[in-house]
Amino acid sequence: CVCASPPTVRIVHSGHACNVEEERHTERVYTIREGETLELTCLVTGHPRPQIRWTKTAGSVSDRFQDSSVFNETLHISKIQRHQGGRYYCKAENGLGSPAIKSIRVDVYYLDDPLVTVHQSVGEAKEQFYYERTVFLRCVANSNPPVRYSWHRGRDVLSQGSDKGVEIYEPFFTQGETKILKLKNLRPQDYANYSCIASVRNVCGISDRNIVFKLTNKTASPSIKLLVEDPIVVNPGQTVSLVCITTGGEPNPTLSWVSSSDSLPEKSVVKGGTLTLPAITSDEAGVYSCVASNNVGNPAKKSTTIVVRALKKGRFWITPDPYHNDDNIQIGREVKISCQVEATPPEELIFGWLKNGRAMRSSERMVITQTDPDISPGTTNLDIIDLKFTDFGTYTCVAALKGGGIPEISIDVNISSTTVPPNLTVPRGKSPLVVREGDTVELECLVSGKPKPIILWSRADKEAPMPDGSLQAESYDGVLRIVNVSREMTGSYRCQTSQFNGFNVKPREAVVELIVQYPPSVEPVLLEMRQGLGRPVVMNCRVLRAHPSRVLRYEWRLGNRLLHAGHFDQSDETEYTVKSLNREGWGEYTCDVNNEAGAGRCTFLVTGKAYPPEFYYDTYSPLWQNRPTVYGFKLQWTQMNPNAVDRIVAYRLGIRQTGLQRWWEQEIPVDGTITKGELNTHNLTELIKPAAYEVRLTPITRFGEGDSTIRIITYSGDSQIIIQNPINYPTKIFEEEPICMFTQDKNDDFDWTRHSAATRDTKYTPNTGPSDDRSGSKQGFYMYIETSRPRKEGEVARLVSPFFNVVPKNPYGIANPPAYCFSFFFHMYGKHIGTLNAFLRQKGQTAAEGPAWSLSGNQGDRWKQAKVSIHPTASFQVVLEGIRGPGIEGDIAIDDVTLEEGECRDLPPISKHKNTEGGVYP
Repeated sequence: CVCASPPTVRIVHSGHACNVEEERHTERVYTIREGETLELTCLVTGHPRPQIRWTKTAGSVSDRFQDSSVFNETLHISKIQRHQGGRYYCKAENGLGSPAIKSIRVDVYYLDDPLVTVHQSVGEAKEQFYYERTVFLRCVANSNPPVRYSWHRGRDVLSQGSDKGVEIYEPFFTQGETKILKLKNLRPQDYANYSCIASVRNVCGISDRNIVFKLTNKTASPSIKLLVEDPIVVNPGQTVSLVCITTGGEPNPTLSWVSSSDSLPEKSVVKGGTLTLPAITSDEAGVYSCVASNNVGNPAKKSTTIVVRALKKGRFWITPDPYHNDDNIQIGREVKISCQVEATPPEELIFGWLKNGRAMRSSERMVITQTDPDISPGTTNLDIIDLKFTDFGTYTCVAALKGGGIPEISIDVNISSTTVPPNLTVPRGKSPLVVREGDTVELECLVSGKPKPIILWSRADKEAPMPDGSLQAESYDGVLRIVNVSREMTGSYRCQTSQFNGFNVKPREAVVELIVQYPPSVEPVLLEMRQGLGRPVVMNCRVLRAHPSRVLRYEWRLGNRLLHAGHFDQSDETEYTVKSLNREGWGEYTCDVNNEAGAGRCTFLVTGKAYPPEFYYDTYSPLWQNRPTVYGFKLQWTQMNPNAVDRIVAYRLGIRQTGLQRWWEQEIPVDGTITKGELNTHNLTELIKPAAYEVRLTPITRFGEGDSTIRIITYSGDSQIIIQNPINYPTKIFEEEPICMFTQDKNDDFDWTRHSAATRDTKYTPNTGPSDDRSGSKQGFYMYIETSRPRKEGEVARLVSPFFNVVPKNPYGIANPPAYCFSFFFHMYGKHIGTLNAFLRQKGQTAAEGPAWSLSGNQGDRWKQAKVSIHPTASFQVVLEGIRGPGIEGDIAIDDVTLEEGECRDLPPISKHKNTEGGVYP
């Protein structure tokens, strides 16, 4: 028995397949109609039980399936959509050999309703100009597979050459599918109903789709008119209605509205050609377009712009006399006050100036300019030439919009003898600033000057954003507050004066250093370590990052007991060793690594807990028959890492009927030491038919219970291949041990294959082989020879039983050799059936004897029974030999093999075979 085996995998399908093509260009193609249910199942073998994962290559960008994996044997997609087509992979791996991978391409078929568009060219205008028009009707439908189109005029089918005035052709990029209908120099009979029929030729049961277009002498592309101004300027909160009407077009065009921001506002209402925007906001400003379409010519489109009035917060700055660099404003100098406001629409912006609350007018010494061409629009300047003592005071800049309805904005600027340019310093002890991760920190720059300017904060040492995500942060008091500071925020921060709300002088700046301390990050955070008593355990804790990293201290503990403490030198790791593990040494070991900011912890869970057992799953239904009302099951398992812990002394077996609460438990003692990969066996008896059972297996060592494994046992019917041996030989079953009981002959040309009708590969050749097992079950298993390529005529497959001992009743030798009845069911259906032979092979025999039973040729699509009486004189084997016939329709199958003591009774009538003792049931 090879009990550990690498994975194998194959994909079977259920669900609503239209067709499954096998091995076309070496790939399987599964065809399904859009909206149906896709179901693909991965059948795997291998021990330990392989992990199964479904993945997919992207069918399109919108398909997100490839971002995840499905860890399940069955992939189920209900109501499949076209973008979900593509290649699906099933991957199985269990750590032995390479992973097994199979794939299948899923092709989703669909056909959308066709769309007819009409384009026309107008010749020179004559009395009846429409006779000179040439019209093109184009038909398009989305489909998979490619669509074919046909045209009808009324009830008449139009084809190339059937009418001189009609030309049917396809653009070069449509792969030869008829699509465009050209009507040259329209005639009266050309005004008719034209229908385009789109067809995928009933593939996947998809019926044809058609559309009708009525062509008249009035057919024309749409034209529209907007009954609104452009642009429309409104105040926020107003309700805006846009009206669009059609002025031409046959058939009657349909109207729709689109916005420059891709989608219309949620609260907008469209009724016919009217779009209403209630209580409009600044965010809803933009270009709105009315589009009219009737599938004739190009759609008509007219647009208008909605402008929502708005005034945004202004700012000011003072420009002193550039020829002097004094700390304050002096009499006799020139001073300019600048004021800027953002306005929508900008052309409606108007400014006014007040001094100490009274309106000002421009004069020779007080010059007011509305917009400075050197700086951005929306700016006004007040130039005070030859400053006098009487000019000190409060100047107010007032901004408003001509249309009204928007509150005006006013900005006050104080000009006095104490007005001074700004200065910037960092307070003592505020740089560098050392904080712990998670704290709230305030970076501070002291700013002086009158009026006081806004402070701008930014990162000084790297092109990184500020903690809030922006590149710059404003502060009116010079303080930058950071909540929940993180290690990534360590670095230099620059504070500088803004030119606004202060003197327009070269910006002053200062730098604050921030150092964020954080506790050590360590690995492993949690590690489970299993070890047997008396063996060493080595635990290693490593520091990944820490700040500060110079003074790091570690403490090893078992529970609350301190084991060892010390400091890190040059190394970034610390190790603790238990030289010989005893019972007191089981438990949770921790290593705390400390710095000023806190501690990081490595945790090691040291136990003698055994790893879980792994059930042997390689057969689909490993059941064996006992009595009519009960069944038995041979439980088989290997032990994961048996040498990692103390010797396993027993297993605790729990079993309960599915759906019931109560567990029945017993212990299975273990003699000796279990080795890796060793197959353990326990027979479960008295299981009630047809109930399913939940089985739990738990290994036990000196430590106590290990990890459990649970599996479900399901009854699967009586159909099976059985050896009933009277010579004290244990009953063995093909279903349970396909290789361990019978073996494939190493000297033949190919192997017998084990299958059930339910799982047999769908690519098998039709008109040959059984459609179910001997009992009529599609779940039961049988053995068969697959005669498809690369098999050749005359090639042989042999299945060999184990040796059976013949115990002589007479101690002085075998005078009368005992008789045995060897029986089996066979299925030989197909026009190329070869030969099925049964041999008796005895130990010590050199010359091969002829077959004990033989049959050739097509025996019909049914199971028949053969019985052969054999008389061995020594230990013997029985051999079943299948010989391939002249073609692929030659699959031979066998089922229900038995060996019983005594001559065969109730022999079938003699048929075409060489054995005169045996027979064949019809």
